[in-house]
Amino acid sequence: MGMSAWKRAGVCVAAVTVVAGVAGCQAGDGGARDKAAEPKVLSRSEAAEVLQAAFKKTTEAKSAKVRMTMSMPSGMQGMGDMVGMAGDGTMEMTGVQGWDPAVMDMTIKGSGFAGTGPDAPSEIRMIMLDNIMYADMGAEQAAEMDGKRWMKLDFQAMAEESGSKELQKQMTGSLESMNQDPAQQLALLLESPNLKHVGPQKIDGVQAQHYKGTLTFEEIIKGNESFDFLSEKERKELVADAERSGVKGYDTEVWVNEDDYPVKMVLGMESDEGTVDITTHYSDYGAQAEVEAPPAKDTVDLFEMLQGFEEGLTGIGADA
Repeated sequence: MGMSAWKRAGVCVAAVTVVAGVAGCQAGDGGARDKAAEPKVLSRSEAAEVLQAAFKKTTEAKSAKVRMTMSMPSGMQGMGDMVGMAGDGTMEMTGVQGWDPAVMDMTIKGSGFAGTGPDAPSEIRMIMLDNIMYADMGAEQAAEMDGKRWMKLDFQAMAEESGSKELQKQMTGSLESMNQDPAQQLALLLESPNLKHVGPQKIDGVQAQHYKGTLTFEEIIKGNESFDFLSEKERKELVADAERSGVKGYDTEVWVNEDDYPVKMVLGMESDEGTVDITTHYSDYGAQAEVEAPPAKDTVDLFEMLQGFEEGLTGIGADA
């Protein structure tokens, strides 16, 4: 495989990191406030009842179409480097997400890929099935890989092969983050001590009720199941790291339609460098999420490639 294909592989890994980072966070434009009437503003307990009903309906739906946008200020270039994004960049994800079982078929594009270098793609299609990610590397790169344009990224297998318990725990957490569904985000918002009902707004042409709340990083970890693999000591270290990096908290919002489904979720992550904004729109709840893995004949396994590369280096060392 040529050097440009190896670079594209790195971009695909970065794209997976983006998916893992934002799939567990839901966050955009406020929509138009309905001023035709003066609706009753619900109390916290009443708002919690509505979100609990939405949680139940969303859990049972098991799938939805998704449109997500993530933007990052230039002051957070360090974080951008970590996820393969350019500071002051934008990433857009569109496609379908299913839960129970967890599946995903998303196309990722945007200026954020500029942070990965001059050969960065304009977009990457990502498929997740059975906790394995597949990335479409494009026709150009397929020419360097015997016509195989899909890269298989089985991070769990890589972690298990390494024998590192720490790496296995990290990958378990990342996969659980990618598996997060809107129902889990509702559960997180219900943990907010200052949950409140804002009022009615039209979102994507439908009437919805707007709710919001604020969570500290510590509260996010406590209420998010994807952090259950961490020990108490590791949780404390994670909170301390967030505090040192200037992460102040999360402003979380949700708009629930008249059928008790969330149609938009918003998260703003505040820090000393600026705010990361994530906006997610949902539609077509309950539509069957028909996600299929690419044909094996069109797929190259990154794990096997890395093993072959390592064996090649070992052979060169032995010859020397």
